[in-house]
Amino acid sequence: MHPYETISLSTAGYVLAAWLILSHLWMLTKSDQAISFLQTFPRNTMAGRILMAIGMIWFWLLVAPIGTPLEMDLGEFNGAKRILLIAVPAAAYLMITEVKEFLAVRGLGIVSLMAAAPLLAAAFQEPATGKLLIPLYAYGMLTAGLFFVGMPYLMRDGIQFATNSTARFKAFAAGGLLYGIGVLACSILWY
Repeated sequence: MHPYETISLSTAGYVLAAWLILSHLWMLTKSDQAISFLQTFPRNTMAGRILMAIGMIWFWLLVAPIGTPLEMDLGEFNGAKRILLIAVPAAAYLMITEVKEFLAVRGLGIVSLMAAAPLLAAAFQEPATGKLLIPLYAYGMLTAGLFFVGMPYLMRDGIQFATNSTARFKAFAAGGLLYGIGVLACSILWY
């Protein structure tokens, strides 16, 4: 049994709710600071290196040799594990050292792709009421992650749209906060 399959729906709900509530409360209470951070984030080289390293190490642990904690069966692609054991660190090194444009967005995209899997595994075949809030968010992370990796300028454009008006920014932050409160309520009541 893979470690992702041992994560309970309530644990996933509490972690997701905590992330959403804390990050969106920060956006609401410190709007100017949050707007400034978000506007500079796409070209933040240090954040990009950190996020890219986290995402690539996480992926490498999934394709690592048998016996490592997160090793995952890749089915028909198990034969490619030997290649991936070398290719993933090489790709990570090249991305971190050679890609200068929007590295933070690409790194966030990879981390989003990796983080969606435990959320989906926790909700898999769960009969709980309101459980769809977690997979819905996870599929949003997957979709955004694919766009962040492939077309990172879209995040820059989205940030610019969201931060052009303080009222619009606060409305988006309030929406995220309400979603987090909904996930927390479901975690307490049903998960």
